[in-house]
Amino acid sequence: MDSLNQDPQVVWHAQTITRSQRAARNRHRGCVVWFTGLSGSGKSTVANAVEQLLFERNTQSYLLDGDNVRHGLCAGPNLLEHEYGPEFAKRFGLGFGPEDREENIRRVGAITELFASAGLICLTAFVSPYRKDRARVRSWVERSGSPADPIPFIEVFVNTPLEVCMTRDPKGLYQQAIAGKIKNFTGISDPYEAPEKPDLELAGAAYSPEVLAKQVIDLLVKRKILN
Repeated sequence: MDSLNQDPQVVWHAQTITRSQRAARNRHRGCVVWFTGLSGSGKSTVANAVEQLLFERNTQSYLLDGDNVRHGLCAGPNLLEHEYGPEFAKRFGLGFGPEDREENIRRVGAITELFASAGLICLTAFVSPYRKDRARVRSWVERSGSPADPIPFIEVFVNTPLEVCMTRDPKGLYQQAIAGKIKNFTGISDPYEAPEKPDLELAGAAYSPEVLAKQVIDLLVKRKILN
């Protein structure tokens, strides 16, 4: 863990059990597999299919989904106000503006590092539209290992054309965004910065989730995360 600029009262405590010991027991390495793409691209569907394959291999994994963490860890003001009050909700609740999205990914990134350090294959499914935010999480995760053995961070770009994503829209979010009813909606009123060099690019409109999930598993085997 990087100790630069830390409060002197906040000290990182080394743990007795090492990552290599956890990997030996689990029979696989811990890592972060970060799915990114537009809303409706198939991130969550493919990530769930990957976790099913991992489960069948007796692999220790957990999936963090963008909508799910918005119910707790990254809840919005409307969810927090009822239990904690308006001032708390205003200070800690997250909306969907650029700074809120940045903090959303920062919080999630911290959790992925802990999960991966614990030996799990941590899957995430977030739009995560900004390259700088994804790069920060990668840097954080990788440097949490040792220089000789960084924790693997695998960026998976689910590349699905916008017009296809708009047809996979049961909540009608794209139409509401086009009508101006939803602000800061990625792909319509906010930009999506596609990865320039993802570790894996999936053709989200061309293949089934099962086929795409198999491509992810193949990469994990190639990277020697899975046996």
